[in-house]
Amino acid sequence: MIDPSPWRLWTMRGAYIGLGLALILVQLMPLEFTPRRLAPPDYLICITFAWAVRRPEYVPALAIALLMLLADFLFQRPPGLGAALVLGGAEMLKRQARGLRDQPFVMEWLSVAIVVAGVFLAYRMLAALFMVPQAPLALTLIQLAGTVLVYPLVVLLSWAMLGLRKSAPGEVDTLGHRT
Repeated sequence: MIDPSPWRLWTMRGAYIGLGLALILVQLMPLEFTPRRLAPPDYLICITFAWAVRRPEYVPALAIALLMLLADFLFQRPPGLGAALVLGGAEMLKRQARGLRDQPFVMEWLSVAIVVAGVFLAYRMLAALFMVPQAPLALTLIQLAGTVLVYPLVVLLSWAMLGLRKSAPGEVDTLGHRT
């Protein structure tokens, strides 16, 4: 059974927010002095989706929305567009979490890859609709591929460092609901 204490729940929610803020900080730091040729994976989306699939109660919608909105502001993207799309994708994955629990990891990875592709495609389409300047399509596709390919590493690190695993059938959350 899951540790029923609210302490674990709030600790993991704090860990998610702390990891998200750390990822934003690292991306803002000037670690390279020459322009990148390839777009790096979006680790913030990876960690959000990994936690949403594995432990939906650890990533509440408000935390996702605020973290992504902060990222939109700091990375000078259209405010709220990325936040809304990632929140929608995370909520979709949360609804599928129970069904993915019994599936092999490849099915989870495929589901996340489809949602990530949907988020990236919707972002490009909406940005084009509102005539927002965008990166070239090739860079977006490279970032999409990198995000999907790095997902297993994010899941592995979340499991190894924080003990984040899928809930087993019959486990209950902190409120006593079956997961």
